[in-house]
Amino acid sequence: MMKGHRLFIFILAVGVFGILNTEMGVIGLLPYVSAYFGVSISEAGALVSLFALIVAVSGPVMPLLMSRFERKKAMLFVLAVFIAGNVISAVTDSFAILLAARVIPAFFHPVYCALAFSAAAEAVPQEYAPDAVGKVMVGVAAGMVLGVPVSNFLADAVSLQAAFAFFTAVTAAAFFATLFCIPSMPAGPKRTYGEQIGILRRPAVWMSIFAIVFMNGALFGVFTYLAEYLGVVTALSGGAVSLFLFVYGLSNSAGSFLSGRLIRWNEGLTVQAFPWVLLALYALVWLGGAMAAVMAVLVVAWGFIGGVNASTQQYILTQAAPEAKEFASGIFLTSANAGTMAASALCGWCIAQWGTAAVLLGGAAFAAVSVVFLRLRSLAFHRSGKEETIAQVS
Repeated sequence: MMKGHRLFIFILAVGVFGILNTEMGVIGLLPYVSAYFGVSISEAGALVSLFALIVAVSGPVMPLLMSRFERKKAMLFVLAVFIAGNVISAVTDSFAILLAARVIPAFFHPVYCALAFSAAAEAVPQEYAPDAVGKVMVGVAAGMVLGVPVSNFLADAVSLQAAFAFFTAVTAAAFFATLFCIPSMPAGPKRTYGEQIGILRRPAVWMSIFAIVFMNGALFGVFTYLAEYLGVVTALSGGAVSLFLFVYGLSNSAGSFLSGRLIRWNEGLTVQAFPWVLLALYALVWLGGAMAAVMAVLVVAWGFIGGVNASTQQYILTQAAPEAKEFASGIFLTSANAGTMAASALCGWCIAQWGTAAVLLGGAAFAAVSVVFLRLRSLAFHRSGKEETIAQVS
């Protein structure tokens, strides 16, 4: 990968980190928000849940609506909206205004991520596109890994406003790096909204969507309750749980970084192996979850698998609709969020019925269903290829 490409992709990763840092970092601030604004912790939780809901709903819509705009200007606009939202969050004394400052940027979250993924893929030769997207995905992992502990530390050691200032600084750094270091990026080929929505007529696209719902759910349904699992089943202290989660995040970043190379090495195996590898991991966790040393090793593997999985999901959907990458990336974000919400509900039900260890059953069920949809996706691609060949001959 050329030096210029590396800088370009690094800036995109920083931008994605800024967006995800704003989204996820608030999780570490909820107790401080509750105390500062005089609201209950459940009311403060709306800053997270409402943000996620809006991202899920706007995922396919906003990238489609903004697909005709020059990409650099669109990305600068989104970053500016996030900067403004973070500045308002840092200075307001009204919880209603704070909530609005979170809600409005959430609508544009899918736009930046979709543009970043597609721009990274198009900046390099086609065979290196999964590598480039995987490196941008590191920004997603970093946002999840660093956002919560850093914001929590700043709020505790300095103030709640200092944490929001941190969000602002990261996003502003991405804004100015984009402004001065990234050249103009024309919009993709002029396609009507109808042509882009037309990708939804393809069976391979729908099989990819359902595969992503169940792949992401298989991973994040269990991850949602990982801290509880480590505390209850593995019997770790609070500090040890935090350390394990941090290690998970670092391993997740490594998986994202290397995911493109794995896809280039063997695309079919990387895609098809995920649910089987995750099922094997859950079996090992089921058998050794009470032993801290065993879980330390499994958490590293778990994080790495998760990092590879995120890039793989984005890849399989854009591969099914290469001519509408931004729209496909938006659908990917919605599908992933839908899978997380559905699987979290199922895993929570399993815990309520059979105890904390049963969370693995919900994840395993989603992984098993994803096997079916990945197979149907392969068959849809095979059939599509045959139809194209027949059409060319005739």
